[in-house]
Amino acid sequence: DDLQWADEMTLDIIRMMMTDPDIRHFLFLGCYRDNEVNFSHPLTAKLKAIQEQGINIVAIKIGPIEKKYVNTLLSEVLCMPPSLCRPLSNVVHSKTGGIILFVLRFLASLNDEGDLWFSMSSRRWMYNLEEIRLKEIHGDVVSHMTEHMKSLPKTMQVGLKFAACLGPIFDEKTLEKARKDNESDSFLKSCIEFGFLQNFGSNQYVWAHDQIQQAAYDLIPLPKRKSLHLLVGTRLLTTTSPSDMEHMIFLIVDNMNLGSKLIDDPDQKYEVSQLNLEAGEKALTASTFHSAAKYLLTGLSLLGPESWEVKYNLTIRLYDAASEALFVTGDFSRLSVLIDEPLMNARSFEDKLNILNNFVRALAAASRFEEGIAKCMSILSQLGEVIPTDITAAVYVDEVAHVKQLLHGKSRQELLSLPMMSKTQKLAAMQFLNHALTMASIAKPLLMPIIGLRMVKMSIEYGICNISAFAFACYGAWLVSEPSCDVEGGHRMGRVATEMMKRLGAVVEMTPRLYATVYGFINIWKVPWQAGQNKHLEAYESGATTGDMEYATINLYQYTNTAIYGCGENLESLSPSIESYAKRAFQCNQRGNWIALVILRQLTLDLMGIEQNAFLPYSNGMTEESCFTHGRNNNEISICRLICSKKKYVAFFTGDMDAAAKMYELCQEYPYLSGVRFVESLVSVFIDGLIGFFFARKHREDEAKWTNL
Repeated sequence: DDLQWADEMTLDIIRMMMTDPDIRHFLFLGCYRDNEVNFSHPLTAKLKAIQEQGINIVAIKIGPIEKKYVNTLLSEVLCMPPSLCRPLSNVVHSKTGGIILFVLRFLASLNDEGDLWFSMSSRRWMYNLEEIRLKEIHGDVVSHMTEHMKSLPKTMQVGLKFAACLGPIFDEKTLEKARKDNESDSFLKSCIEFGFLQNFGSNQYVWAHDQIQQAAYDLIPLPKRKSLHLLVGTRLLTTTSPSDMEHMIFLIVDNMNLGSKLIDDPDQKYEVSQLNLEAGEKALTASTFHSAAKYLLTGLSLLGPESWEVKYNLTIRLYDAASEALFVTGDFSRLSVLIDEPLMNARSFEDKLNILNNFVRALAAASRFEEGIAKCMSILSQLGEVIPTDITAAVYVDEVAHVKQLLHGKSRQELLSLPMMSKTQKLAAMQFLNHALTMASIAKPLLMPIIGLRMVKMSIEYGICNISAFAFACYGAWLVSEPSCDVEGGHRMGRVATEMMKRLGAVVEMTPRLYATVYGFINIWKVPWQAGQNKHLEAYESGATTGDMEYATINLYQYTNTAIYGCGENLESLSPSIESYAKRAFQCNQRGNWIALVILRQLTLDLMGIEQNAFLPYSNGMTEESCFTHGRNNNEISICRLICSKKKYVAFFTGDMDAAAKMYELCQEYPYLSGVRFVESLVSVFIDGLIGFFFARKHREDEAKWTNL
């Protein structure tokens, strides 16, 4: 109910439930006030997103009840024949417009004012139709309810004002603290009798309707509302014990914030700012990121210009937490503005690291990879780790030689027994190297192995941390993919990485990244391809649980890639699964991964001879050709290569060797630069050889080219 008030997180949960391909036989009913929802409202955008993914939405317009049903209602309520109620129902409908809450409230007011009464002599309800016709009533339910409440005793009105400030649900103890009296019991009983409140649970009360709460809130004169909220918040703060603060913090802060404009004393502003920090950090812990951002930004707005001097810890904590909240909510524009002040005023470079960490993550999420890499390189140089960006053969050889020298003679057990990394700067450097590695794999593939090698070097020289397990896995993937193809060495590093992850207690955090690397790039050279398939599905589940959706969906892609190209799975059963995986990646805004999965789905459809555009559910008008054109224009090498490889595969297996040769040549424009290899790339090379063999036997003028291939 009341979806017009739902926050972004709630709407996202609804969207994910409705579009999750694994949830079946599920009907969702939602209500909202369409007069409060326009085209720019978040609910409108979410409903459109749900429909675009093929979910059927039926809109049912719930309006006022018709005149005949008002008559039926009165007939049943008053226990009178419909014919005797019709004159009254006609007037009631014209006065209320058929709005059911308005109808019930109007009838109650008629009874209170003596215009609708039960006659003991005639033993039925009677009404004064002429008086009722002359009644002046407000045009909406809230105003009518407010006017009715104004006729109540002053003590009742005061109680309603305080109760309205406590939200839709509150308990008797909280109301007593806000009112500062002991008359809450009689007040609450009166509210239940009037139909304003309902009692549920132990001393818990809920407004009978949100419009009734709004009517009670409208009793507060507009100029007095801020001061009343500030009074309520202050009373709750001063009467709440530290042990109760845990569950009272949001109510207290919400009221204090509504009255914060009236606070002039700097110390009081800092106190409210501290409360907002506590509320924001609690909201972050509960993953209610939009609410967290609201509290933290409010806390920042209460800081004075001298806060960096007199309240440094409070100020830096607010900026740290706010940057985290803005990153998760995707408010990158506000985040880019927010970071300027702490970067200028933080007392040490270490105090800036958390802000910078969130900023770099935001750049990656916004696909600003080159800018993100440049920022990481700058930060790393300040942390004492200068990474060469001009990757020449000499630089590459030097980095490789240094790492191999450090690893020379070290047994598996010695690597697992390395001390823990303790230096704060080195731990921070590993974090930024981790970010840079992911971005480099997309935007600067030649830089990727240099970053991986540096992570291994630091782990040996300064000790290991959770990211070290991923670093050794990346080194193993490099070993099996370099020209010497050191399969045994790579496999050994994969085992070291897996064992290190377990010893560090980092299974939950690192499984998606580690399994993608070990089972996707290393073990495919050593063990049957089918052996690692379940590991990719496990990694997806782990990533979905921890929020690492980037590597969760990479594992889905690796599973699908291997299933098609390497394991010979039945296409009829595999194709719907790939569609399900693509939808999951799409829901999580993992653009590169959902496009890669859709390309593989299109491959299965083409091989089965089904003429269907696999891109259609994700983007109106998008096709494989338009996807390729967009990728070529935006230098998205991996997407272009995947489409070319897919077309080559289809052409080869359908016997169109000329098309297969054309796609082979086009593939050469989009080479593998990162070094690591999927199963698809290994099979692709084999297909290239078969294409070369086919055309070399034709003894045409280009025979030498195909013979060399």
